[in-house]
Amino acid sequence: MCDEKRVRELLDEIRAEFPGFRLLPKQSSRLQRLIGGALGILTLGGQRAYLDHYVTTIGRTIYVNRGWEARSPGDRYLTLCHERVHLRQFRRYGWLPMALGYLLLPLPMGLAYVRARLEWEAYAEGLRAARALYGDSYVRDSDERARVVAQFTGPAYGWMWPFRRCVERWYDDVLG
Repeated sequence: MCDEKRVRELLDEIRAEFPGFRLLPKQSSRLQRLIGGALGILTLGGQRAYLDHYVTTIGRTIYVNRGWEARSPGDRYLTLCHERVHLRQFRRYGWLPMALGYLLLPLPMGLAYVRARLEWEAYAEGLRAARALYGDSYVRDSDERARVVAQFTGPAYGWMWPFRRCVERWYDDVLG
C-alpha cells in the first residue's frame, strides 16, 4: 500500500535529484491552459481532459491536474514515478530537443514515434512501480492493460502510436 509519507519521500527524492524542481497546478499556468485548449481542437475534442486528468512535465516542472490532492496517495505516487522519468529525459536530452522530438517527430499526431518512445519509458517505470505497490495481478488486469494501450493508440496523446498490437506486445514485454 501507499500512504502520504511515501508520496512525500518520493517528492523529497525528486527535489534532491532536480534542483529547481517545481510542482505546480496546471490551472494556474496560462501555458497549460493554452495547451489544453489547443489539444481539444487538434484532437477534434478527443482530448478534453488535459487539465483535469493529465499531469505534464516540462523541464524541471511537473504540472498537476485539477484535483491532484484528492487523488489517492497510490495514484499520486505512481504518477510521480512516471513523471520522474520525464524529468530525467529533459535533463538527458535538453529542453529544446526534448520538446521538438516529443511534439513533432516524425509527425505531431498519428506517427509520433519519439513521443511514443519517451512515453514507453515512463509508462514502463509506472508499471514496475504499480507491480511493486499493488502486485502482479494489478498490472496484468485486462482493464489496466486496455487503459494503458488506449493512451498510446487513442486521442489522449494524439494517437501517438496507433498500432495496437505493437503497444500490446510492448506492455506484455515490460511485464515479462
